[in-house]
Amino acid sequence: MPAALGILGGTFDPPHAGHVAAAAAAHKQLGLDEVRIIPAGQAPLRSGAPVASAADRATMCRLAFAEHPWAVVDERETRRAGTSWSIDTARELAKEFPHALRVWILGADQLARLDRWKDVAELCGLVEFAVLSRDGISTVPPASVASVIRLTVLKAPAVQVSSTALREALRRGDSPRNGLPLAVARHIDERSLYQA
Repeated sequence: MPAALGILGGTFDPPHAGHVAAAAAAHKQLGLDEVRIIPAGQAPLRSGAPVASAADRATMCRLAFAEHPWAVVDERETRRAGTSWSIDTARELAKEFPHALRVWILGADQLARLDRWKDVAELCGLVEFAVLSRDGISTVPPASVASVIRLTVLKAPAVQVSSTALREALRRGDSPRNGLPLAVARHIDERSLYQA
C-alpha cells in the first residue's frame, strides 16, 4: 500500500513527454511511492470524444511510462459509463487508500479552471494538488477554491508540447517525434492512429 499516491488523469490522446515530465516531477519532489496514470473515458471539459480508443490510449500510457516502475496505468475511468468525473475517481481512491497522502497532479491550464470541476470543494478535501507550471500560465488557484485547496507548485523544465498539436501534426502526415516517447510514436505508426 503506497503511503503517498500521485494521481495523473487526462485524455492522453496521445500521452506525451509533458505528461511524463509532470508525473516524474511530482514523484521526485513529493516523494510519491506510486503515480496512477488514469486515462479518462469522456473528459467533462473536453468537447467531443477522444480520437484514439480507450484500449489504444491505455496501451500508449503503458508505453510512455514503461521506464518508470512507480507509474501504474489505471483504467477505471475508461471502464466507467458516462462522463469521467474526477470526484468519482477521488472517492474510490480514498476508499482504497484511506491512509495514503493522495496528490492530484495537473497542469496550470487545468488549475485555472478547477472551479468548473464537479464537487470541487469535496475533491479538495479528498486530495492535495500539485501543479506543473506551463507556458507562463498562473499557478494561482481560482478565488472560489483558494480557501480549501492544498497546493504545491512543482518545478520542472518546460516541455512545449500538447496532445492537440501532436494530433494535428499526425493528421497532416508529419512525424512529430519531439514530444512523443519513441514507443508511443511506434504504436501510433503501427495502428495508423490520428490519420485523416
